[in-house]
Amino acid sequence: MRKWLLASLSALAITAGASLTAPAPASAQWAIEKAAAPFKGTQINVIFLDRPGYRAVIKLLPEFEKKTGIKVNYEIVPYENTREKQVLNFNSKGDLTMALVDLVWIGEFAENGWIEPIEKFSGDASITDPNLNLKGFFPLLLDAFGSWGGKVYGLPFDNYSGLLFYNQCMLKAAGFDKPPATWDEVLNVYGPKLTDPAKKQYAFALQSLRGETQSADSFMRVLWPFGGSLLDKNFKSNLLSKESQAGLKFRQDLMKIMPPGVAAYDHSEAVNALAQGQVAMITEWSAFYGTLTDPKTSKLGDCLGVAPEPAGPAGRLPALGGFSLAVASQATDAQKKASWIFIQWATSEEIARAYVEAGGVSGRTSIYEQPDIKAKYKFVEPMVASWQKGVPEFRPRFPAWPAISEIVAEFGSKMMLGEVSTEEGAKQIGARMEDILKKEGYYDGKKALRQ
Repeated sequence: MRKWLLASLSALAITAGASLTAPAPASAQWAIEKAAAPFKGTQINVIFLDRPGYRAVIKLLPEFEKKTGIKVNYEIVPYENTREKQVLNFNSKGDLTMALVDLVWIGEFAENGWIEPIEKFSGDASITDPNLNLKGFFPLLLDAFGSWGGKVYGLPFDNYSGLLFYNQCMLKAAGFDKPPATWDEVLNVYGPKLTDPAKKQYAFALQSLRGETQSADSFMRVLWPFGGSLLDKNFKSNLLSKESQAGLKFRQDLMKIMPPGVAAYDHSEAVNALAQGQVAMITEWSAFYGTLTDPKTSKLGDCLGVAPEPAGPAGRLPALGGFSLAVASQATDAQKKASWIFIQWATSEEIARAYVEAGGVSGRTSIYEQPDIKAKYKFVEPMVASWQKGVPEFRPRFPAWPAISEIVAEFGSKMMLGEVSTEEGAKQIGARMEDILKKEGYYDGKKALRQ
């Protein structure tokens, strides 16, 4: 499936014009001012989150608006409300001209016709940067965040990889000169030496608050490295498989080296526990690097270490998360073209350095090849290593995921709290999940088994 999709992406790049995948000659250099001239005064609208990647692009917006005359209106919305707010806007033919598409919304947004394939714009030389260079994105990111059914809908923006953040000083004091390479080491080697409940010191914290944090950041994180998965090839539940159960039982074993209230930890609690020296290690998104290096929010200083997520019996299959920016189908023709110009700019190689230095995470490969960037930001090399291998369907990207996520969150939380066994929880999730997928048409051939 992935080989087919990557081949489709390559074909798309070719049909859109070779100039999209190779630098243009000097005489044909992109002039964004000229491309945007017909749309001067056009207002485009998008939702942003209160996260480092969005604060970074907001810092750079005056430059874009000055060059183009296009006004970018943004509303900052909590992540938990973002999908619902956009869906309501699209269903009511509202004012959004762009979609902020989470990894797990791409199927829903594409299949409902709320976003446009980029092929509608990329063949128009008057509005498309000849150096767009789709091959300049990490292939995994363009595949996972922006593509559905063999078509590219959005360009990667604010992309994350799960990383192991750790307190080097705590590890050194416990006799370790490097971070754990495997989940087994986290639990059985590092865990006992770094956990002292009497001092309220713990080896590890796994953010697990009921909601998307539980379903994506906690539950799914222990399936893939142990060889498990949510679904099998026929879209039936795979949670009772030996491998999936091994991962879920491992998570229960981790409880003895984690803080007592960890089942109620959201990202902020997990990050703060590491930042304040209460835990020695966390697995978190690369986007939180800035929080952990900021002396206003973290005591770590030079003690902060960053590594790829630990490997399991099936290898290193880290958490994958993030977004793409796509043109909204409901926008006017002028707004669509102006939005496309903005999306190219916001995800471009041209501003990648300024974006990263302002606190963002670019999906472009070239910026992370720069020696000074690799030296300055400890998260870069582990993140790039994580992006070399991963599964786009770390969380299923089909339209049914939001409903399934709620079920996983409910019973995933009950498992952690000991209210149900991993087997019983898996049965409950499986039955409810398969009922949703049956109603959606995945078992009678109405929908392709695509996730």
